[in-house]
Order: sequence, then C-alpha cells, then structure tokens
Amino acid sequence: MGYVRTFVPRSAAQSPLFVGVDLGGTNVKIGVVDDLGRPLSWVSIPTDAVAGPDVAVRRMAIAVGEAIAQAGLVPSDIVACGLGSPGTMDIPTGMLLDPPNLPGWQNYPLRDRLSDAIKLPVTFANDANSAAFGEFWVGSGRELDSMIMFTLGTGVGGGIILGDLSVDGHHSTGSELGHVILDHHADARMCPCGQPGHLEAYSSATAVVKRTRELLDGGRASSIIARLRRGEELTTLLLGEEADAGDPLADEVLMEAAGYLGVGITTVMHTIDPEGVLLGGAMTFGGEQTPLGRRFLERVRAEIRRRAFPVLAEKTKVAYAYLGGDAGFIGAAGLARLAHHKTVQGSGLKVQG
Repeated sequence: MGYVRTFVPRSAAQSPLFVGVDLGGTNVKIGVVDDLGRPLSWVSIPTDAVAGPDVAVRRMAIAVGEAIAQAGLVPSDIVACGLGSPGTMDIPTGMLLDPPNLPGWQNYPLRDRLSDAIKLPVTFANDANSAAFGEFWVGSGRELDSMIMFTLGTGVGGGIILGDLSVDGHHSTGSELGHVILDHHADARMCPCGQPGHLEAYSSATAVVKRTRELLDGGRASSIIARLRRGEELTTLLLGEEADAGDPLADEVLMEAAGYLGVGITTVMHTIDPEGVLLGGAMTFGGEQTPLGRRFLERVRAEIRRRAFPVLAEKTKVAYAYLGGDAGFIGAAGLARLAHHKTVQGSGLKVQG
C-alpha cells in the first residue's frame, strides 16, 4: 500500500516539534512535524511567485501560523523551522541567487526574512535535498546509512545523504544529479540549463514528451495521435496510459528514459557507493503498485546490473521513494531537527519513525 498522510495527535506527539516548509514554483507545502518525523498538520498555499518574495514570505508566515494552530499548538511550542527551496542558492548565507522557477527573486535573503517573520531559527536547504532527507529519515531510506535519491518530474532533481550529512557542496550546488553527463558530444540532447548531454535531457518528463514528439513528427504510428487530435495534452500521464494499453511507441520512450536513468544512477553509485538508491517525483507511474511502475523500475535495475561493478549491482538497494509530495516538508523539518539536536545535544543521530 502506498503512502497516506496520517496526522499524529498532539497528545501522542514526541517533542521537540518543528515546522517544515517546502517552497515550490507553484505551491508551498507546510506542516508541523514531531521528533519522530510524524506530521501533526499540513497546509498548502499557492506560491504566487509573480507577486514577489516579500509578499510570499508574509503569506508563508501566515500559513506557518495556520499549520501550528491546526495542530492545536501555539507558536512557542515550535523550536525551529526547516525551509526547502528551489535553487540556485547560497546556503550558508541563506540567499536565493537566481532561481529559474521563481523569476524576480534574485539575490534575496529568503532564510532570514522568513526567520524574522515567524520568529524561529530557520534551516535552509535545496528542495530536492530536503525531500531526500525526508525519505532517509522516515521514508524508504529509513533503514539505510547512506543513499542517493533522484526526483523525476519536469526536471531531474537529486539528493545525497551520507550518515546524517546532506551533501549540499561547497558552493551550495551539491547533489545536482540531473546534470550528470551522459553524452559529451556537441550534438547531444540539450538540457534546459543550456548544456548538452545532461541526464535531465534524457530522463525528465520534459525530455520524455520532447522525445515522443520527435518520433511522432518523424512519422511513427501510435495510438497517442488520436488522443492528441482530440485536443488532449501530451504528458507523461498520457504516455503511461498508452504504454499500459500496449502502445509500442509510448512504451519505447518510457523504457528508453528508464535506461538512461540507469546509466546516470550507475555513475553516481560508482562515485558515492551508497547503501541505497531511491526514485521519487511525479514521473514514477504509480511505483510498485502498478505494472508500468514495476517495469520502469526493473528497466532501471537492468541497466545498473549491466553497467555497475558487480558488488554494487548486487548489494545496492534500488527502490521507489515512499513519502510522495510530503517528503519535502518532512525532510525540511528533519534538517531543522538535525541542526537543533546538534546544537542542543551535540548529536545528530538519526531517529527512526
């Protein structure tokens, strides 16, 4: 059975308590999380990025208050907040630099502005790294000592967790797994970042849709054509439905993306040697719960078996993430918890949920 958000009542929650904020280009997800990684509340608001960062911070602060009240708490019950944000960023200074999903938010001191607005210390992290930490703490990675996570959606995000360390990098661009290079030739597929040959140009939802259009424009037959003629939008959801229904082109494109993903994963496995690899994000086709999700995962695993050192291919867990869209705010809260415990106790030991 897949993940279902379940709230723990205040009476059963393990203190201290934290707030997690998952800032996205479209929505902001906010929740109170206890010391065992269990949510007490959840609020979602539109980001309304075009209104600017100052307006967004004020709205986030109001939503944080709503999440606290929804949990039956008062602000003084919360000890810290975690904030996961899309990059680019300077994590030590808490600055957003030039986030492509948040136009007009350049060089903005997001961490400190939110901290001032909610009167709490704020731990700042990349959104994909936050999601990875959520899975490591209480999701599919909760039994692992180290892991890498690929998030498959419009782009390809990533997170690397080693022990209790989220690998942010010296320049705050660590764990950018979507930019692993698959093809160094100048005519390789172009990544949205402007460079050719990156994994995101082969295994993201954007890449899959683009590849499908190339094949259709080249004259390939497909049941997809009839749906497009009816005015439907070409998406990975549509492709998944047609692959399930037996359309060869749809199946080919999705399995091709899975194969490329396996190549990228193998490269990172040879670099990090993690205990496990998780796949999350919107483009996971129902995960282990569906035939297509299982076939997609097996295609990834097959490519890893073909390319990785035998000991890695045999011993590294490769699975789907569990927490879905909640991984971001839970992981952000988990990073705030980690910082809090290190400060108070000098310990960052992982506590199982």
